[in-house]
Amino acid sequence: MQDAPHHYASDIPRDNWLDRYAPGPTRPYARLMRLDRPIGTWLLLLPGWWALAIPATPGNWPNLYWVALFGIGAILMRGAGCVINDLFDRDFDARVARTADRPLASGAVSVRAALAFLAVLLAVSFTILLQFNLFAIAIGALSLALVVPYPLMKRITWWPQAWLGLTFNWGALLGWAVVRGDLDPAAFVLYAAGFFWTLGYDTIYAHQDKEDDALVGIKSTARLLGANSRPWIAGFYIVTIALLAVTGWMEALTWPFWVGLAFGAAHLAWQTRTIDFDDAKDCLAKFRANRDFGLIIFAAAIAGRWLA
Repeated sequence: MQDAPHHYASDIPRDNWLDRYAPGPTRPYARLMRLDRPIGTWLLLLPGWWALAIPATPGNWPNLYWVALFGIGAILMRGAGCVINDLFDRDFDARVARTADRPLASGAVSVRAALAFLAVLLAVSFTILLQFNLFAIAIGALSLALVVPYPLMKRITWWPQAWLGLTFNWGALLGWAVVRGDLDPAAFVLYAAGFFWTLGYDTIYAHQDKEDDALVGIKSTARLLGANSRPWIAGFYIVTIALLAVTGWMEALTWPFWVGLAFGAAHLAWQTRTIDFDDAKDCLAKFRANRDFGLIIFAAAIAGRWLA
């Protein structure tokens, strides 16, 4: 690793739609939100979509207006989380080749401008939250207690992936609160399923950075588990499938859900069996594949509720 990064080492995509179509002054802010890397938005969004589909009225689709609002909210809140993360990490990022040309680390966006941008993202997100019932508004507002401290966790615990799991799956509780106006036990089982899913996929993600993390003192489950990561990830994913099954049983979902859950289980087994933990590109590909798993479960939940 070198203090001055080689351009090719950057994790920022170049010559993509953002470079071609976004006005020049907006690009650093779009990159700060990771708009050109939507996988994080998908992983934040999908547990919320699960929770809009599973507790829906039997024989019905999830409310499509709510589905759309969750999509917009996930883009904004993932962006806000990235701004918070980069504010905390700007000094670390400047020392790592993969992250040194991120907007805050490189100086393309000032700290003051990033804070103002964060305030706008949170304000618009709260406006979306106000479209829901009062209980859901309260649940949504509580998520900030998890979002803000997350960047600090990798400095103080070997399990920052667990904190991310609590944070990224909050949409499961919010979606349930939107549909039902309360949180019954099945909502917490679904939240727990998402938690273990995140432990798996974010351990895979962290294997990309294990050498740089060791040099700058960042902790992760990838560094903690090391050569034992495969059986641990298998365990996380098995618990994920088991808890999704319990959720489906508690909510009396019909046979299409169980077919979809079987496909989802096969997908996670493929990830676990084939991943090369020493190939950063393969780690990123397997991490991104979790969008497909989340969509499989979402489709299974819709079909299992609709065909009642």
